[in-house]
Amino acid sequence: MPPDSPLARVRKARHRISEECGHDPKRLVQYYMELQQRHRDRLVWFPALQPKQGVSDGESDDDQD
Repeated sequence: MPPDSPLARVRKARHRISEECGHDPKRLVQYYMELQQRHRDRLVWFPALQPKQGVSDGESDDDQD
C-alpha cells in the first residue's frame, strides 16, 4: 500500500488519535462519543436503526407475552 494512499492516511490519523488517548480503549471511546455529541447535526440517522419509541432498556417487542 502506498504511504500516501487514502487508507494509509486514515490509519495514520486513527493511530494519532489513539496515541493522544494513550492507547487506552476507554479514553478512545470517550473521545469518539464526545466528538459524536459535538457534531450530532452532521449525523445521518436511518429510520430502521433508530431506537424504538416507548421501549426501555432491556425490553423488546418480543418480550410481550
